[in-house]
Amino acid sequence: MPQGFTPVVAFDACFDAVYGLEVVSEDVEGEGVLRGRVPVRAELHTAHGSVHGGVFAAVAEALASRGTALSVMPRGSAAMGLSNDTTILRPVHDGVIDVEARLLSRAEQEWLWTVEARDAAGRPCAFSRITVAVRPMRADA
Repeated sequence: MPQGFTPVVAFDACFDAVYGLEVVSEDVEGEGVLRGRVPVRAELHTAHGSVHGGVFAAVAEALASRGTALSVMPRGSAAMGLSNDTTILRPVHDGVIDVEARLLSRAEQEWLWTVEARDAAGRPCAFSRITVAVRPMRADA
């Protein structure tokens, strides 16, 4: 995050930490690619024994919003999720989910990302299209 930025909620206490998101690489070069991983554990399973679809949606949202925020916050703007369309392609029961977010469009008010999740065997297990809104931060906020 930008120098001097202090999040309202520390990462180790936020929702992403609860489900186990590990950010593997950040978009420090501005190339529009971030990577993360989520170790699968029983707490993430549905009653049917596979990872809940909400986990895939959450990690996609987290990486896309983070990638946008890293670029716009130093310029005085905020990034916030606007749209999340996540499709589950195959169930995941164990192992690690590897996730890659790629920036498709960097418009003035919205950034568009695609996010691919793969299981431990490298097979696609979820695909997301994420739109992140970019808005100026209010001076009186």
